[in-house]
Amino acid sequence: MITPLSGIALPTLGNNDGTFPTNLSNTPGAAPGSGTSKLTESFAEAMVAAMASVSNDLKSAEAASISGMRGQAPIHEVVQKVMSAEQSLQAALAVREKVVSAYLEVSRMTI
Repeated sequence: MITPLSGIALPTLGNNDGTFPTNLSNTPGAAPGSGTSKLTESFAEAMVAAMASVSNDLKSAEAASISGMRGQAPIHEVVQKVMSAEQSLQAALAVREKVVSAYLEVSRMTI
């Protein structure tokens, strides 16, 4: 028989009174309780920043690979940068697939 759990508070969504908070001040860079948030970045800006990060990772891996072939960089550093670039590229491809899938789903909706 399973004994019931007692004395454990389950997490809830929103405030204790059943309402949802309108103050999103727990975002990075916002002072607690200030009521201001830094949610001004658009989706396009976030995607551009993410793609720039992926591009930088790929360039870093390429430079490390060339340095490794010349014998100027240790092999573990080369492997680490190449694996990081591969992981970034896989994440970017996964996001791309989700965006394409969402676009196709929206295009199939009836008006």
